[in-house]
Amino acid sequence: MHPRFVLSACLSLLLASAYGADPLGIPPAGENGQPLNLGFEDGTLKDWTATGDAWAKQPVKGDTVFPRKPTMRSEHAGNFWIGGYENEVGDKPTGTLASAPFKVTQPWASFLIGAGSSQGTRVEVVTKDDGKVIATARGSERENMARFVVDLRKFKDREIFIRLIDEVSGGWGHVNFDDFVFHAEEPKFAVVAAGSLKSDDVLYAGLPADKAVSVATLPPGFELRLFAAEPDIINPISFCLDDKGRIWVVEGHTYPKRAKEGEGQDRILVFEDTDGDGKADKRTVFKEGLSLVSGIEVGFGGVWVGAAPYLMYIPIADGDAPKPAGEPQILLDGWGYQDTHETLNTFRWGPDGWLYGCHGVFTNSNVGKPGTADNERKRINAGYWRYHPTRHQFEVFAEGTSNPWGIDFDENGQLFAEACVIPHLFHVIQGARYQRQAGQHFNPNTYDDIKTIADHRHYLGNTPHSGNGKSDQAGGGHAHAGLMIFQSDFWPAEWRGRILMGNIHGQRINGDVPVASGSGFIGKHGSDFINFNDRASQVVDIRQGPDGSAYMIDWYDLNQCHRTQREAHDYTTGRIYKVVYQGHSKPFEGLVQLSDTKIAAQVGSQNEWISRHARRLLQERQAAGPAATALQATLQGSSDVHTSLRALWALHTAGQLTEPLLLIQLTERPGREIVTAWAVQLACERPPSEAIRTQLAKLAAEAKSPIVRLYLASAAQRLPNNQRLPILEPLLTHAEDATDHNLPFVLWYALEPVVGENPLTGAELLSKTKIPLIQEFIARRMASVAQAPAIR
Repeated sequence: MHPRFVLSACLSLLLASAYGADPLGIPPAGENGQPLNLGFEDGTLKDWTATGDAWAKQPVKGDTVFPRKPTMRSEHAGNFWIGGYENEVGDKPTGTLASAPFKVTQPWASFLIGAGSSQGTRVEVVTKDDGKVIATARGSERENMARFVVDLRKFKDREIFIRLIDEVSGGWGHVNFDDFVFHAEEPKFAVVAAGSLKSDDVLYAGLPADKAVSVATLPPGFELRLFAAEPDIINPISFCLDDKGRIWVVEGHTYPKRAKEGEGQDRILVFEDTDGDGKADKRTVFKEGLSLVSGIEVGFGGVWVGAAPYLMYIPIADGDAPKPAGEPQILLDGWGYQDTHETLNTFRWGPDGWLYGCHGVFTNSNVGKPGTADNERKRINAGYWRYHPTRHQFEVFAEGTSNPWGIDFDENGQLFAEACVIPHLFHVIQGARYQRQAGQHFNPNTYDDIKTIADHRHYLGNTPHSGNGKSDQAGGGHAHAGLMIFQSDFWPAEWRGRILMGNIHGQRINGDVPVASGSGFIGKHGSDFINFNDRASQVVDIRQGPDGSAYMIDWYDLNQCHRTQREAHDYTTGRIYKVVYQGHSKPFEGLVQLSDTKIAAQVGSQNEWISRHARRLLQERQAAGPAATALQATLQGSSDVHTSLRALWALHTAGQLTEPLLLIQLTERPGREIVTAWAVQLACERPPSEAIRTQLAKLAAEAKSPIVRLYLASAAQRLPNNQRLPILEPLLTHAEDATDHNLPFVLWYALEPVVGENPLTGAELLSKTKIPLIQEFIARRMASVAQAPAIR
């Protein structure tokens, strides 16, 4: 008897009792009672009949996909499998491969399927007696195979056979197949072929606004309220809250195509709740005639607007109703809009006082101040950027991911971002490079990049798009927009610090849980925060409010995909929701009327919204005197590390963080590692003095915390090449960082130009480095320099 058959038979009862299903599967038997060769483990096509040339060199042994196509794997079972393209077969040959018939002995079956997605490349399950096809599976134009589940409950004791069909000679004209097995119960797999997924059962598909809030599902104690809706708000695409708690929101009437200059229809509205009943009762049109607006934030006396190809600033004349105090000022141009849903978006003020934003992968930008020469601009496609509001300096903060449309900072100032199509969650580090959906990193010597921190996916199926509308059990789908990390004591403790992000295809808000690990995090799959139970719901941004609530904007459209045709989109709907806990929220009395000293006292607030706005107001005022003195005392004397951290940020952004005070923070102290780490980043925001560099080198030699070491590696990238080694050399000796999620990569990004500039330095570092991956990268970089043609 075949060994696998014995193993399956012995373990199936044990595993079925423990897990409720048989995950190994039971191989079908032939007429002689022996298992058929449906997994090709004898290395031949025994028990199969082939016609045509497509199977001439089959089966394939091992994963031959990965060596030729590193972005894919075969995902086969055992040693052998059918790889229609492999063994130099290619797409051109065609043919049919049919198995010997066998009796249905179990109610369920599954097999692995991959490659071509057309009707002409398929796998069929066929009844022997009447030749009817009872199941058809196709790939998704990826070599990776995934499980296709077959319901055989109606075919017990009947004979069936499997038929692989390849009728296509063009691109993806091949079939990958392996491991047909029976199951005693319906099997559940982490990765499932698209054709075997069931459609999600969503209760509604388009509702009046008041009905929509009543059918949403929330955790106990939470309430969803309608703050504003159509016709008062249409197509909300971006929003923010000002220091008075008013909501500024962009209506995206121009999307999906940018209008000609001067013909834009986008506008900025301001909503207020003047009577405190939780609903907007005052609406002001602040600005009209804009085009393709995708980002907005308020601060420093004006509105910051992303409208490719521009980053603009519109000054505010505030009064009973805000209005522009002048024409829009173009701060930066060169933002691309080749793909109009991947433009600059999701503006957030960072702890360091910069304005942060996202940028998508299929739009190419070359950003600079108006009139700047092309070679002096900064390129970005996939990534994260920041802009300083008073120094008017633009930087690419990190590179990679896909089309991020959501970022936020946690209580330690760690930046998190969601992504689409590729894995969905990233911890974003200054100077880091991340997995890309497409294209190459600008630096060809990157060699490898940082992957997702998520240990799960929000979609089912073997490709992101195959799970659309079929991923309810996993979290709704692959497309995300909007991200908020709620940081307030108004909600239950379990929700503080959780990463909430909108799921476009899943009509819900996902809730991932970041768990500290090494220098970074692992993103765990938490329970969903909201399910709107309405296919039209598409929350595209989420923000914390000043009163203990959260606000979110809902694009609200049954079309869930980016399409360039205007007729594909609904221009009649839009909602703003407010989420409160226990039916109430705390009244907000405002901050702008307070003195610097009183605002400084709010920097340590447990309500992060209050702390953020207090810090930005102190930055705007460049608060000195008693306010700065109070913050310095808090930084030095507070027993709460998060309060000290906020004081550090506030002093820095207000220009009151002196070098002697900064030097004190550049000493690692137990429990205050995050303060030390942030002191490293802030110390290198501008060219550091010799005293600072000396202390950074000392810290690099002594740092016990991987978080501090990560910040040192990141900061080293901002130094000239000839100043990096005193920091990098001691960091390279930490063998314990070899398996860290971030450190080997961030260290390499700082070290690479040093080795490229002087390969002898690389040779000296090879023996000192205790991180194998960096040793490999050093050798590769040295070899690339040696092979480079001489410049004449």
